[in-house]
Amino acid sequence: MLQEVKRVVATEATIELIQSLQKQHGPLMFHQSGGCCDGSSPMCYPAGEFKVGGQDVLLGEIGGCSFFMGAAQFEYWKHTQLIIDVVPGRGGMFSLEGPEGKRFLTRSRLFTDEEWAYLEEHPVRTGADLETVMNVK
Repeated sequence: MLQEVKRVVATEATIELIQSLQKQHGPLMFHQSGGCCDGSSPMCYPAGEFKVGGQDVLLGEIGGCSFFMGAAQFEYWKHTQLIIDVVPGRGGMFSLEGPEGKRFLTRSRLFTDEEWAYLEEHPVRTGADLETVMNVK
C-alpha cells in the first residue's frame, strides 16, 4: 500500500533555514509566488501576514509551516511534487530569508502513476475550505 504522497517537501538545508527564521520571527507560512516582482519563488512570511484567499490551495507543510499556491498556478503544477531547496543568493524582497544571503528555490519532479492515483483520491483543500490551517488564520 502506498504511503501518504506529499505535494511539497523540503531539503535538510531548507528545514535548517526555516528553523533559524522561526527563532527570529516566530511561526511562519509559505506561498509559492506566481511571478511579478519576485519571479516564481517560494515566499516565506510570518504566519498570518499573507492573506490566504479562497482560491489559494494548501499543498501541505514544510518544517511545520503551511505551504500555499494560487489555484490557477496549481493547475499547471498539480502533476509535480515541489521540492523546496535553499541556494546562495538574495531572496525575494518580501520573503523573510532575504537578509540571510540565501534564498528558497522550488525544484520539482513528476508524480508516478501510482502517486497520482493516490492524489486523485485525496484532493487539495483551498483557502475557502479553511478557517484555520496549522499556523494560518
